Amino acid sequence: MNRAVEAMREAPGVLLLGPPRIGRSRLLEQLVAHGRAIGVRVLRCSPVAAEQALPFMGLIDLLEDVDDEVLDRLPAGQGDALRAALLRGGQPDAGQLGDARVPLAVLTLLRRLADQGPVWLVVDDLHWVDEPTARVLGFVARRIGGTLLRLMASEPVAAGRGPAFAPLCPPGTARLTVPPLTPAELAVLLAEHAGQSLPSATVREITRVARGNPGDALELLSALPPDGAPFNAPPTNGGPSGGLSGWVHGDPPGGPNRAATGAEPPGGHHAELLRTLPEPAREALLLVSAAARPDLTLLATAGGPSVTVELETAERLGMLRIAPDGQVAFDSPALGRAVYAEAGGRSRRAAHTRLAAAETEPVERARHRALANPARDEEVARSLMTAAATARRRSAPGTAAELAALAVARTPVEQPELRTERRLTAADYAVDAGHRDAARAEAQALLEEPDPEVRVRARLVLLRCAGQSLEHEGGLIQDGLAEAAAAGSPGLEARLRCWQANRDLLAGRLDQAEAAAGRAADLAAAANRPETQLEALTTLAYLRRLGGDPRAESTLALALETARANGIDDVRLREALMTEAVFHLHANRLAAAESSLLELLRRFTGQLGMEELIDVTIQLAGVRIRAADCAGALRAARQVAALHARRLGVEQSGEDGYGAAFEEAGPVAYVTAAAESVGGSLELARRLAQRGARTAEREGDRFWLLWNLTVLGRVHLMGDEPEAAVRALRKALEIERAMGIVDPGVGRWHADLVEALVCQGGRAALDEARALLDQVTEAARRLDREAVLGCLERAEALWHLARGEHAEAAALLERAVARLRSEGVPLELARALAAQAQLERRRRRQGAARSAADEALRICQDTGAAAWLGPIKRRIQGGGGGRAGAARQSADASGAVLLTPSEQRIAALAADGATNREIAAACFISVKTVEASLSRVYRKLGVRSRTELAKAPTD
Repeated sequence: MNRAVEAMREAPGVLLLGPPRIGRSRLLEQLVAHGRAIGVRVLRCSPVAAEQALPFMGLIDLLEDVDDEVLDRLPAGQGDALRAALLRGGQPDAGQLGDARVPLAVLTLLRRLADQGPVWLVVDDLHWVDEPTARVLGFVARRIGGTLLRLMASEPVAAGRGPAFAPLCPPGTARLTVPPLTPAELAVLLAEHAGQSLPSATVREITRVARGNPGDALELLSALPPDGAPFNAPPTNGGPSGGLSGWVHGDPPGGPNRAATGAEPPGGHHAELLRTLPEPAREALLLVSAAARPDLTLLATAGGPSVTVELETAERLGMLRIAPDGQVAFDSPALGRAVYAEAGGRSRRAAHTRLAAAETEPVERARHRALANPARDEEVARSLMTAAATARRRSAPGTAAELAALAVARTPVEQPELRTERRLTAADYAVDAGHRDAARAEAQALLEEPDPEVRVRARLVLLRCAGQSLEHEGGLIQDGLAEAAAAGSPGLEARLRCWQANRDLLAGRLDQAEAAAGRAADLAAAANRPETQLEALTTLAYLRRLGGDPRAESTLALALETARANGIDDVRLREALMTEAVFHLHANRLAAAESSLLELLRRFTGQLGMEELIDVTIQLAGVRIRAADCAGALRAARQVAALHARRLGVEQSGEDGYGAAFEEAGPVAYVTAAAESVGGSLELARRLAQRGARTAEREGDRFWLLWNLTVLGRVHLMGDEPEAAVRALRKALEIERAMGIVDPGVGRWHADLVEALVCQGGRAALDEARALLDQVTEAARRLDREAVLGCLERAEALWHLARGEHAEAAALLERAVARLRSEGVPLELARALAAQAQLERRRRRQGAARSAADEALRICQDTGAAAWLGPIKRRIQGGGGGRAGAARQSADASGAVLLTPSEQRIAALAADGATNREIAAACFISVKTVEASLSRVYRKLGVRSRTELAKAPTD
């Protein structure tokens, strides 16, 4: 809206582009209202297909509000011709209507109106304008330069295509593409129109299919049955898809019976368009909608050579796209859904029969076979379960969930135990696919089964559905433990104890978590469940590492030995091997950590499920952040984001490239924020970390709240917002202490809090910083965390610098630089070098200052640390000579704090007479940050104005 208004000021016209139903007409309405509110005269028409054959119909609508008196003042020949065209008197004459008189009359009329004030011509849906009106518009558009006349129009344009009616707009017209809504915006829209809260799976499914198109989303919403659960939930091309409760319970592939639910198939313009097509075209489109990955070879094999001709015709009509490699996709996924829903059950089954015969890929062939025959058949059900397992190994959770649900539906009722087992598997696969509502409904139904083991396994599914929100599921675990005891199954109890340990870890109860993990390991050993024992020992090892327990390494070694002794050499080893890599990371063995994770990914290619793949990639991103492989960290983080969005069944959207998926995942928000905070944008990192912290706090997940807060604190610190950094990092420290985390190598963030306290200033902050330094340094020395010690030495140097103790600061920085260089942590080394450069400049050792500064900047540039380059420069450039000396303050007996490098730079510029805006431009920060920084400078220096600042004493 704002871009369109701005364009109307600068350009002669605006052409709004986008797919059908994206909201072009709604945006035009808002623009018209805005124009009228500011005194613009608006002439508008909205042509439709049914009136395209009526000559001058668009012009009649466009000039409807122009009085006859205005027409009477036109030159005689022009006025007569225009009145005839508008059917306002006179006999239409073919010569008059076909020559230049009508276009000239309209141009004269509009110029006279524009002489009185701004005039907007608004044409919604240019492609439906009748030919005579189009000629007039083109004539006028080429001649409105230098007037207050503007043209605003819209045209539906599919992705990858340009506008066909741009010649009807003035030269220089601005073209604006109406963007899709974000998932969060669509969710709000759906809730408003539904008048009630919809199940999250329903919202995700509609969001996935609509791809941000509000018109398609509302059409899908209108097709929902009364309970809000979608029937016929489609994959990419609109055909059937599983994971929703109806399918898990065995409804036929077309979804629940329409008569029973009261639902209607998708209507609106899609259904109307389909009914106008000939039967061969509808059959060809049905094949496209029924196939998961349609291409011309598959479709022609299934439907015959004429299918290609029909599809090429559909492409010319803008209904679908055929890629150079033969891949076929609907321009609007909702159209694909409408094609599938509009077809009768017999037609759909026939399409799947033909596709099953043509398909060479086993998984898809099994799906088509099942959808072609709705009867219960054990052979079909068995093949579907095999295909589902294959799809899961291929990291296609949505397909796996759909196939498993179909297998349940096809399993004969005479085999209840097998059916129950498949129901449990289908529910597990539904969780993998992000269909948590469906999985939860199935698991709740299974709680009614008489077998206590089935009920316990159903509770395990419900625990998976909880995601990071395990704190609210204590009752679920306790009930499961009681049922496991009643069933006399220590193996099931061990699995529940593992979940209990995870719940306590996320809630910050490390002692209780360790006790639960230890109990789980003992129970699993007694029950001869080596897989569960491996899981429990791995969890126990990690908990001991967090608590600084020296037994952590030996516990992990025992877990790996348990795996070897029991022949566990598959994907079940993933958690233990990943924990081994994490231990390397904590000890700063970065090359070993990355090598282990990459080997894990290589070794289990095709075997990791979506959640497992996300977990491993999160750790890989973390290793690359520490190693200052900023580009690699960003790639890994964005892969995590893409995998998570795929697991949820939503598309990434939004200008930041991440979208709103992180509202559901504190870990994903954390790793993307951390990667952006070094190699991307500090502002984006801040937003992601805030989002992750909100999510974790809402879910009672103190573990990931802690880590999101550490990123947020660092971002505030690098952005010269020490007070905000202190708030975030103090909260992180409170959580860490409450959880009992002792090892500072786990997060390596404590030096940031020390620096933030020093920058904040004041005796109390200095005392707090000193106490934290002493505590964390002792733990780092005891646990041999060399890289952590290097970071702490840098922070301690800043503490001494704040007290005017330059010699002590210099010695600490020299040790920090040497230690961090030896440990191979480039970004922390750059921070230490920047502090060293600042100190050396203050000591008038310009050569040493220049050398340290050059190396710090070179590290940031070589590692791709784009987010750090500006902050490092500001720290290096702080202070200076001449009047800038006012920015330097020696400490007095009260322990007053020296200005931070950025405060020194800002104070120096202010002392030299620069305005806040000039300072902001020079320092690449906002005016608001300048104002806050000057307030701190005044407080620290004891001055009240720029005049006093310029006279402040130097060292």
